[in-house]
Amino acid sequence: MNIKTTICVFILCQVLSFLMGEENITVNELLNAMDANLYSKSRVLTSKMIVHGRRSSRTIESRNWVVGVDKAFTEYLSPPREAGTKMLKDGDKLWTYSPQTDRVIQISGHMLRQSVMGSDMSYNDMMEDKPLEELYEATIEGSEMIDGRKHWILLMEARVKGLSYPKRRAWVDAEYLLPMKEELYAKSGKLLKSTSMDGVKKVQGRWFPSRFIFKDALKRNSKGTEWIIEDIQFDVDIPDSRFSKALLRK
Repeated sequence: MNIKTTICVFILCQVLSFLMGEENITVNELLNAMDANLYSKSRVLTSKMIVHGRRSSRTIESRNWVVGVDKAFTEYLSPPREAGTKMLKDGDKLWTYSPQTDRVIQISGHMLRQSVMGSDMSYNDMMEDKPLEELYEATIEGSEMIDGRKHWILLMEARVKGLSYPKRRAWVDAEYLLPMKEELYAKSGKLLKSTSMDGVKKVQGRWFPSRFIFKDALKRNSKGTEWIIEDIQFDVDIPDSRFSKALLRK
């Protein structure tokens, strides 16, 4: 075999390896990379949520402060009907404040399954926003080309009890190391929700999407919810006072 033939065979093997998903990457490396992109010491972001209903859509703007996975404070800015509504997550507790009723309510139990602002996201989605490696055992099922980009197909099954989605299947972009689309299942195997993301760009050295799309498979007439990140800053100093219940009424 001459040198040209050898080189061609080598390149062909590399291409086939890429297409078939046989590159050397472990499940833990994949989960760690995803978590490193999606989670941070802290973050402050401005976003808008577009809830698409059967006949119309509405846009809700908010400001969020987050530290780790245990503390989060959200203030809704518009429309006027929602402005001033606030949410505080502190560990395993979640409170909401409505200026219309001037009441602070703790969200717990079956209430956690309710929709946030009529969207395709639930309060449970907020409470279970933790690194995947802590919650799931995972296996790589293979790979798939989507829009000319390689994606790992990752099957995740709960390693802890009580999760809203005991089983998840994700298509992870091999370059971005982000779950570009996911299917979230009940223990029975029934599809509960699907998610996707796009608009990926480098933000402070990490790949991060600028838009998430959620679709509740159990919600009749739902056309999905978009969550658009307008501005985000990672690893910023946020005072502990930001996560005080007293701020809910201010």
